[in-house]
Amino acid sequence: QVQLVESGGGSVQAGGSLRLSCTDSGLTFGDYAMGWFRQSPGKERDWVSCINWNGEITWYADSAKGRFTVSRDNAKHTLYLQMNNLKPEDTALYYCAPVGQVTSWYCSDALPGNSWGQGTQVTVAS
Repeated sequence: QVQLVESGGGSVQAGGSLRLSCTDSGLTFGDYAMGWFRQSPGKERDWVSCINWNGEITWYADSAKGRFTVSRDNAKHTLYLQMNNLKPEDTALYYCAPVGQVTSWYCSDALPGNSWGQGTQVTVAS
């Protein structure tokens, strides 16, 4: 079973950068496509970016295109999200989760039964 811990969040000024990490304490990280999601107060959790099992296929929400880069290191059981040119609207709690399918134009939802971690808070000041 995948057990995920997110880190790397913080408070930055608009235009700043952060690098989020998501580490898996289980043994099967490399078997899963992975996704980053975020949730702002009063809003539903939404997709940010996804990556297939070997990192060759990535997908980005329109809000992330051109600013965020997703990557993974299966040997380290770690998923990354490099976020540049951050905007106040990026303020949210960020989560990672295994997803079912990733193509360049589509990312499916988190796998059924996924246990969401505590997330990592990103706050962007204007």
